[in-house]
This record gives sequence, C-alpha cells and structure tokens, in this order.
Amino acid sequence: MEGVARRGGGDKMATSVRQRGVRLLRGVTPWQTSHLHCENTALSHVLQSLRKLPLRAFRTDTRKVHTAPTRALYLLRPLPILLVTGSGYAGYRQYANYRERELEKLGLEIPPKLAGSWEVALYKSVPTRLLSRAWGRLNQVELPHWLRGPVYSLYIWTFGVNMKEAAVEDLDHYRNLSEFFRRKLKPQVRPVCGLHSVISPSDGKILTFGQVKNCEVEQVKGVTYSLESFLGPRTSMEDLPSPPVTSCRSFKSQLVTREGNELYHCVIYLAPGDYHCFHSPTDWTISHRRHFPGSLMSVNPGMARWIKELFCHNERVVLTGDWKHGFFSLTAVGATNVGSIRIYFDRDLHTNSPRYSKGSYNDFNFVTRANKEGIPMHKGEQLGEFNLGSTIVLIFEAPKDFNFELKAGQKIRFGEALGSL
Repeated sequence: MEGVARRGGGDKMATSVRQRGVRLLRGVTPWQTSHLHCENTALSHVLQSLRKLPLRAFRTDTRKVHTAPTRALYLLRPLPILLVTGSGYAGYRQYANYRERELEKLGLEIPPKLAGSWEVALYKSVPTRLLSRAWGRLNQVELPHWLRGPVYSLYIWTFGVNMKEAAVEDLDHYRNLSEFFRRKLKPQVRPVCGLHSVISPSDGKILTFGQVKNCEVEQVKGVTYSLESFLGPRTSMEDLPSPPVTSCRSFKSQLVTREGNELYHCVIYLAPGDYHCFHSPTDWTISHRRHFPGSLMSVNPGMARWIKELFCHNERVVLTGDWKHGFFSLTAVGATNVGSIRIYFDRDLHTNSPRYSKGSYNDFNFVTRANKEGIPMHKGEQLGEFNLGSTIVLIFEAPKDFNFELKAGQKIRFGEALGSL
C-alpha cells in the first residue's frame, strides 16, 4: 500500500506539472513552445527515475522521511581513501627508486632526496601493522598439495630463491608459506669462517659499514640516524628518578668501555628471497633485550635512502651484551609483512602486538641471580628468524686496527667474514 501511495503521489506531481505547462503555453511563440516542451519531457523523465529508486524510509519523532541509498556515502569513508592514496603514493615512490637504481648502474651518483615530515606521516598512516598481521595469518593457512607447487614456484621465480641449498627441496613438504619462508639450509652450504672474528649473521646485501662518528650511524650512504634513538638510553629509565641529560659524546663513551677502542657498525638488508634465519656473528654473551614497538615501513634500500631515521621509526629488537673486545649488539629491524621477529631463547618476546604505546620500549634482563652471566652464544649458532626479509644492524666495540673486508652493495651469505683484527 505504501508503494502504491508513493507512485500515486508521483503521478499527481507529474500531472500538475503538465497542466501548468499547458497554461503557460498560451500566448507564447512556436520556438518557446518547443523549448518548454523539451523541458517538460526532461522533467517527466526525472520524475519517472525517482519513482524507480529503491527508497528506504526511517521514522523520526515528527514525520516519516525517505532517504536515497547510502552506497555513495560509503565511498567517502576515510579508510578506503587512505588505502588508495597511500598505495598510489607507494607505487610512485617505487617507480622513483627504480629510476635511481638505473642511473646508479650507469655510474651516476645521485644525492639522496629525503622525505618531508608530511610524507613520512602519510606513509606511517597506512595500516602496515594490521596488514602485516593479516599477511602472517595468511601465511599460516595450510595449502592443498595441488596448490603448493604453483604458489612456491611463483615465489621462487619472482625472488630468485635457490632451492638447491634448502635442506628439503621437495615443495610439497612445506604445508604453508610460513614454513617455506623459514626453510632450513643444508649444513654444508654455509660454512662458518673460523679465522675471522666477526661473520655475517645472515644472507643479505651490505648497505653500509664503518666507524660510528658523532653518534650518527649510516643506514645508507649519505643518510644517517641517531645512535641513541636507535639503541635507546644505556641505563634503564625505571631505575632513574628523571630522564638523564647526556651529550652525544658521553653516550658514545658509555658504549666504548675500553681505552683505545672504537665503535663500529654494519647494516645488512635481507631481501624476500634470502635465507630468513639469522645466527650469532661472533662468540659473545647476551645480557639484555630491548623491544621497540613501532611502525612497519619497508626497509628496502630505496626507502632507506628516502626516509631519515627509518630504522628508528620501525619496530625492532635490540640484543646487547659483551664480546672479547667489549660492547656488542645485534638489532633485528622489522618491516612491512615482517611483523614477527622471533628470538629462539626468548619466549617472552611478542612483536607486532595490536596495542602499543608510541615511543615506548620493553626491557628484559637475562642476567639474574641464578644466571649471572647471561645467554652465551657461539659463532654461527642459530639466534632467531624473520617471517620475510628485513634488516640486521650490528653495532660493536673493537680496537682501532679492526678492518672490514666488505664493499658497499655487495651480496653476502651467512658464515662469510665481515672483518677481523
């Protein structure tokens, strides 16, 4: 009945409009008559279209109000707009990075163009943590046997994975993508160099290395980040009544514990096709773990050249301790789709939590009354793993005659020498 009444009201409106049009036609010229006839025809079409709309009604305190479909309003929601805008901008940045790499291949050195604060804020507004958690759950879905071969083969072809090095080469053995990412290697394909003091903890690409100067560490050539922002304060904030006021020089002196030593760093980028486990780079003892929740922006070399202090923005796990020459630290930096960082001996560590406080960090001491030394690690021993590619940063103290045997941009594999005395 309501629909009939609605259609009847529309017919009366159309009839009234036509009658008024007839009255207006008296005393007008033929051209005006034709023009008015076109307008009336268009108006009739509009009214007929309105009658066909699937109107929805809701009741207020005074009268019943009809509303048009809200499908158009959904398109104005901020999340879809944000996703589309962020994805388009990320695609533009990837294209710009590709052009820079091509120019570098030609031998042209391009000065880094750092992102502005608004660009960093726009990138950080993309829900990369949520996307990474969704990707992690997708990776754990068990694939049927008939689908494993095509999916893993596509991944192998895309990222250049060498399955001949895998402990299990049969693709049907891996039940899901997560197991495939964390595949183990044959023991003989990664011999650990015993003649050098520090080895590469993982497969990857050397981004930068050298001495730490002015408490600024290079994430790539020409782009630095603050040493104190990256590692956090040397002394736990819980034990102090107020935040300590320290200069850059004094913070560095807290890390360099022996006279005549220097502070060194090395950054290794793990691509998606690399071996995803990381190992102990030397014989050392881990006494402390600090977990920084944060963003999960991409850490590929192009982004590292674009965003200053990228590693300080992202979620990371800092392991600190001592080796035979003093202070030693290994930091596993998270990235997009790498929200899960696992340390094998640390069961209390949980990364990419849905809720976290910006700028916070969580400390855990492995030195206890029962264990006064910490966690001893031997060179080459398994330490942890990523769920995809990411970055490892080594910062350590060594004598002044320590020499890196590396070249920026070179590929390196777990077990190969980084440097020696």
